Amino acid sequence: MQSSPSPASIPTWLGLGGLIPFAALAVGAVVSRDHGALCSRALLGYGAVILSFVGALHWGFAMTLGALGGHQRRRLYIWSVLPALIAWLALVLVPSLGYALLVGGFIAHYWQDIRLVGPSAPGTFPDWYLPLRTRLTIGACLCLAVGGFAAR
Repeated sequence: MQSSPSPASIPTWLGLGGLIPFAALAVGAVVSRDHGALCSRALLGYGAVILSFVGALHWGFAMTLGALGGHQRRRLYIWSVLPALIAWLALVLVPSLGYALLVGGFIAHYWQDIRLVGPSAPGTFPDWYLPLRTRLTIGACLCLAVGGFAAR
């Protein structure tokens, strides 16, 4: 009889799989003479899409965490749209600034995750959530930093 996967395994594999385009495009931006500029633009776009996605996590938390007070819920809703705005702005700036803005957006979102999941958290989160977000944030930021370097 096959056991079902642990609840953390699916988000972990999907999250780590989501780092593959970051890594491949960062490497392509640095090493490819023929396609470096294309990889660089694609990396910037992928980073913007993913930053928008992680912002949406907080929208979902605002909708589903029953222990939130009205002020906390409003703050989560407001924060949840800011990553998408940051990502959009990163796409209209010159690439080197766009990369820096995306890295800043990922770091800011990670700090919001820490505030949300911390000891005074308004709800319960799975034990795997923050460690996974840590790994994914570090991976995305490193690849975006490489892309920013290549864009110069």
